[in-house]
Amino acid sequence: MTDNNQNTLFQSEPTPTNQAQASNHANDANESLSIIKTVADMQAQFLRLQNLSRTQPINDWATRENQLDNLEVMLSDNQELLAKAISADFGYRSESETQFAELFPSFTGISHARKHGKKWMKPQRVSISALYMPAHNEIQPQPLGVVGIMVPWNYPLFLAVGPMIDALAAGNRIMIKMSEAAPQFAQTFAETISRYFSPDMVSVVIGEVEIAQAFSQLPFDHLLYTGSTAVGKKVMAAAAPNLTPVTLELGGKSPVVILEGANLENAVNRVMMGKTLNAGQTCIAPDYVLIPRRYHGEFIRLAKEWMEKHYPNIADNPDYSHIINGAQFKRVQGYLDGLAGDEVHPLTDTDADIDSRLMPPVIVSEPAPDSDVMQNEIFAPILPLMHYDSLDDAIRFINERPRPLALYVFGDNNSEIDQVRNNTVSGGLCINEVIMHVAQHDLPFGGVGHSGTGAYHGKAGVERLSHMKPVFVQSKLNGLNILLPPYGGLFKKAMALFLK
Repeated sequence: MTDNNQNTLFQSEPTPTNQAQASNHANDANESLSIIKTVADMQAQFLRLQNLSRTQPINDWATRENQLDNLEVMLSDNQELLAKAISADFGYRSESETQFAELFPSFTGISHARKHGKKWMKPQRVSISALYMPAHNEIQPQPLGVVGIMVPWNYPLFLAVGPMIDALAAGNRIMIKMSEAAPQFAQTFAETISRYFSPDMVSVVIGEVEIAQAFSQLPFDHLLYTGSTAVGKKVMAAAAPNLTPVTLELGGKSPVVILEGANLENAVNRVMMGKTLNAGQTCIAPDYVLIPRRYHGEFIRLAKEWMEKHYPNIADNPDYSHIINGAQFKRVQGYLDGLAGDEVHPLTDTDADIDSRLMPPVIVSEPAPDSDVMQNEIFAPILPLMHYDSLDDAIRFINERPRPLALYVFGDNNSEIDQVRNNTVSGGLCINEVIMHVAQHDLPFGGVGHSGTGAYHGKAGVERLSHMKPVFVQSKLNGLNILLPPYGGLFKKAMALFLK
């Protein structure tokens, strides 16, 4: 994510049984503990959760499954309420986009965890050297304890619920810091959580910079932050004195490589989908396109046709979202103001409007590599086209920059696809597609280098938020006593054999 778009730190139908469970939680919840707005209350609640995690660890699947059920019921009961709160923060956010990009992956993530979680939490036998048999080895997943989750504003529902799924399936208790850049959703989400979860399980923290700073300094058993690289560094530094392990889901400039001979119409279709979703305010949105020079004009023509087909009359189109706030709008408009007029190609006849924060998509032709639009994560519907003469040049361009959160390749030449695949490093890779890897619950999601550290989702997330304890189980009958002193002839023969 861009440095300006995270909480400004340092800057399915519910069953009757599930409804009853949710109602019971609603009656039991103590809102003063579930919704936290001061540093003192936050620190006190953390200590309470930490003590519970040590004295009452959640080692059974029934309790974990019940929490996942509550989460599903909460989302099902409050879909419209949560979508409207998100839209209010954005000035306007398409409810259809919230359903597609936030609610849908949340529901499927819960279903996936419920289906597989009992298996994931069981001790797993692993191989052992013949020298130590008949002993055996196991890996036992255990709850870490208290997990902290720092949520950004761009997908505030899914990027709260997604980590919650993994944390709950792993048997943890949770504290969530919501983004102050989306205050209406933060308040709505906190109130909703308090009606479905005991504060002994989940507490939500609301507040400005000083709250975010103090939150990142708590000695969590794991801290998961989604946001910008610059703030991610500060979160990591704040966690370091406590040796708190962190998962950082950051961002950067995710490139698209269009190969010679690619189906250009398909490439434009998928790239424009990814660039216009949430008005480009997506950490894995295509940030810029590396394209053979001869495709340049055709790409722009196809992009204009795509916009006319999918977002006609964009000024009043109910499917197109707006920029989150005035500061973000001015930041992105500043990128365009610094470019020459012939570099910018509007894809609609509608001008940007700061009052409504409507920003129609534009393509930027071959901006200078040191320009703001090529130095910063764009996080808006601006799409630079960068030309390349050889695939080696395109790969070199990518590798000279920080490793991206996602990389997208379009083409049919498998050897060239493999050339990109094997000679670049990115958090994730899609071939002839964009963004969809984030919705695959059997794929870990995360960055590398400046785009993040650690990965979660599905089994990878449960393991990330568990202690994968190694266990060596000795057999009653074993031969290890020959390794005890005094080291006589039998020991020397054994060592001779082992060291051969």
